[in-house]
Amino acid sequence: MEGSVPRAVAWGTVSSSFPGSPGSSGSPSDAAPLSLCAREPHVPADRLVAEMVPPPRFDAVRFGTYIPDPNQPSQTEAVRVLEGFAAGLGTAGDSGRRRLFGFGRPAKKTPSGPRGVYLDGGYGVGKTHLLASLWHATPAEPALKAFGTFVELTNLVGALGFQQTVQTLSGHRLLCIDEFELDDPGDTVLVSTLLGKLVEAGVALAATSNTLPGRLGEGRFAAADFLREIQGLSAHFRALRIDGEDYRHRGLPEAPPPYSEDVVAKTAHATEGASLDAFPDLLEHLAKVHPSRYGALTDGIRTVCLTGVRPVPDQSTALRLVVLADRLYDREVPVLASGLPFDQLFSEEMLKGGYRKKYFRAISRLTALARDAGRLAEDR
Repeated sequence: MEGSVPRAVAWGTVSSSFPGSPGSSGSPSDAAPLSLCAREPHVPADRLVAEMVPPPRFDAVRFGTYIPDPNQPSQTEAVRVLEGFAAGLGTAGDSGRRRLFGFGRPAKKTPSGPRGVYLDGGYGVGKTHLLASLWHATPAEPALKAFGTFVELTNLVGALGFQQTVQTLSGHRLLCIDEFELDDPGDTVLVSTLLGKLVEAGVALAATSNTLPGRLGEGRFAAADFLREIQGLSAHFRALRIDGEDYRHRGLPEAPPPYSEDVVAKTAHATEGASLDAFPDLLEHLAKVHPSRYGALTDGIRTVCLTGVRPVPDQSTALRLVVLADRLYDREVPVLASGLPFDQLFSEEMLKGGYRKKYFRAISRLTALARDAGRLAEDR
């Protein structure tokens, strides 16, 4: 697809070492299910950078596929502004490529107008759709524009180091950050500092974040908070308000009832590319794998089957599960489970705490993936 980069870039060396992965001996019909717990992926740094593209769920989105609500003129206005923003990021020779690969220092780019846009709005109004559309519409080759969540960006800094991340991303024309997190002061300062360096290098920025569930209805809280947290960078951002119905006002979606362990196990054995793990074992295994590798952990997995789902025991475990849920959702991997429904994963205390936005998102995404998995279990 035009403007997209396959997420299989440099994956062969990672997935080929997994037991039961494509390329291993045995056919799908006589092989046992795969196991996430058996995987310990080692991801090269260049793969982390190459994967900074819109996830498969947003491969095909464009401004033309975004259908604005006629009752919400801010949605039409956002499309108009973003189309103009993308057009203003036209190619400028090979300076970005030279910087990317370390061949000299390109001439300083001259910013014209705001070098950043912030999409301000609640859940379910299409901010990620518009952010991915901006990435696709920006007239630069894929290697010179990056797209990732706030968590993926902090993971990249953790894997490469701050200076190497600055050097690598400084050659880009555009950096899109989805779900900018405002609940961790340390990470916010880290990313704010990183963005300052990138703005100095002439990189255009675009970001989204979500209003915390407990703060809905407080007007422009998200935009004001975002601009305050990035401090000196606020002048570089134009905030675009995107109004619309917020499904969070209707409460958490009801998760489908879990299946029996027997059905989950039979489905795993009968489904090509399925993994089968006990939920408690998977939670323990996630602690041994850096979150930046959770995408690689799911390479080649077409369905995730889990037995014995139960409430997560602590916040560190819960935050790791959130990252895995995001990677599964990005890759549209169905999740079939026994035990408790996903809307009972997190305690009331967690859902009222500082990370509640992440937990609400994880419940919604795992619930959607559980519905996707339902058809696989219908005949079991």
